[in-house]
Amino acid sequence: MALPRGVRSPKPMAAAAASASPPQPRPGHMLVLGTGFVGRYVSQRLLAQGWRVSGTCTSSAKKTELEMLGMDASVFDATSSRCFFFFFFLLFLFFVPLSLTNLRSLQDATHLLISIPPIPGIGDPLLSSHSNLQTTLSNSNLQWLCYLSSTSVYGDCGGAWVDEDHTVNPKTESVKLRYAAEKGWLNVIDDLDLSAFIFRLGGIYGPGRSAVDTIAKSKSLSRRQKSRESKQYTARIHVADICQAILASMSIRSARRIYNVVDDDPAPRSEVFAFARSLVERKHPGLIMDSVVLPATQDRIVAAEKRVSNARLKEELGVKLLHPTYKSGLQSILDSWSVESSFSNRNVDV
Repeated sequence: MALPRGVRSPKPMAAAAASASPPQPRPGHMLVLGTGFVGRYVSQRLLAQGWRVSGTCTSSAKKTELEMLGMDASVFDATSSRCFFFFFFLLFLFFVPLSLTNLRSLQDATHLLISIPPIPGIGDPLLSSHSNLQTTLSNSNLQWLCYLSSTSVYGDCGGAWVDEDHTVNPKTESVKLRYAAEKGWLNVIDDLDLSAFIFRLGGIYGPGRSAVDTIAKSKSLSRRQKSRESKQYTARIHVADICQAILASMSIRSARRIYNVVDDDPAPRSEVFAFARSLVERKHPGLIMDSVVLPATQDRIVAAEKRVSNARLKEELGVKLLHPTYKSGLQSILDSWSVESSFSNRNVDV
């Protein structure tokens, strides 16, 4: 399958990026569409560097949390039909109500990070009005755009190593919508003078969302998580390294490129959970309840899937992973815990 229209070879400066540490981008105005786990992490780092950061979230409670961090936040629940049509009403009338918060952010932002997943039966909620969205962006201050996608678009590759030039093979409806969103965003900005990137992320983990958090809470795996236990290989990435990749891409001009953002070790989840348990048991003896359910390591059906290469990420963006394997990533999360930490708000993850 051919690459989406708008994907171009990097300019010479991109290929040379690995020879030196990526420069820090000059502070601008970042708009995060979908300020979830990754969006919030990136926003906090940018705020600390003097950026203005705006973002959308799905509830008034989350809006208050983001505002307390220093963000300009607004509520936009893409799964709500009311919010969906209201948002496009703003796009259709972008030239009239300039006082509206959502619209001002869209026009004023110099950088746009898109982290809203496709909606079943609809697709990407922001691409349904292609011409109006393109017009709005063309009249904005936008210099950089990044869409956060997933390595799931490659499908089952029989355990082979895959890079960004590998044929995509989305099987499920949600993954097909994800790939359609990749192509849609590249098409929208095809004639615009800005840098654009598609980041295909592995399974995301980080503080509060990791195997050690699952172990500490003695949580059983969800049905969805159990369905992934048959995989022999699992691509994953620490949220700090996603942030690194985002910052590095801001220094590459006019490179409409796709990057796999994964670590070096596509280890199976059973191996990751076994290591996580050993870490928690050593540092916090007695914390783990006997009822904790870990991934089964015996009598499981092995689905080869794929191993995802991050060579382009390192060579073109000059990213040196903070956590090249799950071991350093989980260790850093555990080291950040205080003895008095409460585990009540920790989430289950890869």
